[in-house]
Amino acid sequence: MNKLKIALLQLNPGKNLDENLIKGHEACRKAHEMGADIALFPEMWSNGYGMDKEFDLLLLEAVEEESEFVGSFSKLAQELKMAIGVTFLEKSQDKLFNKLCVFDRFGKKILSYAKVHTCDFGDECKLTPGDKFCVAELNTEKGIVKIGGMICYDREFPESARILMLMGAEILLVPNACPMEINRISQLRGRAYENMIGIVTCNYPIGKPDCNGNSTVFDGIAYRENESTSRDTMILNAGENEGIYTVDFPLDELREYRSKEVHGNAYRRPRKYHLLISEKIEEPFIRADYKKTDN
Repeated sequence: MNKLKIALLQLNPGKNLDENLIKGHEACRKAHEMGADIALFPEMWSNGYGMDKEFDLLLLEAVEEESEFVGSFSKLAQELKMAIGVTFLEKSQDKLFNKLCVFDRFGKKILSYAKVHTCDFGDECKLTPGDKFCVAELNTEKGIVKIGGMICYDREFPESARILMLMGAEILLVPNACPMEINRISQLRGRAYENMIGIVTCNYPIGKPDCNGNSTVFDGIAYRENESTSRDTMILNAGENEGIYTVDFPLDELREYRSKEVHGNAYRRPRKYHLLISEKIEEPFIRADYKKTDN
């Protein structure tokens, strides 16, 4: 069976951009030594998800997508011949975005995703939400895999993973920065199960305020022909401590499973779902800080 080795960089951030660049490069090199095909950072690695600042200060420490910081991970991916999913606070035309970029083993940027479901009820009210989900083909030494991106709070909306599945994604990369407790982990388990999709979540470890590690990987395979009962689709829980955690992801087995099982897009009835695209919000869900966009 063809298996991708995925590395979760469950790291505490440094004090500034330069420290995070150095620590990030060191972690990627260690992941490469561990045989990883792809390495994933927690959410907004460039500033360690330091969002408790005024907008002007955040704008000063944010980086552009074509910056030296982001570009250095492109060069590193090419050097190591390993894909890297790097995260950062992006500035673009005086706006701030929560960003994930994935570089393939040739250093080519294949995915650029801005968080769609920003936490408008908290510090992320300073961010501009992204306007779309995206899926890309990642060329690895094990072959092509279709990946999509979600970021933290995106997880709480079933539509995020569902859209990415419908776009063809096989594995979702999910940078994270929050306490991963039973309910949030259950959300990921549910998204993996209902979409027959792999979900790879990388969180900050204990030591980063409001975070507790527990980075996870779900393979989305709930049933096996030679087993009489269903199985837990979680194949990795990294626990709370800082470290680089790897897992062999059963890509071929997932593809075989998706070709036969009943979930995903096999028996949906989309003509019945028109209410899902309604923008009408009524009590008890009206929130004064909800930031509607034109996207």
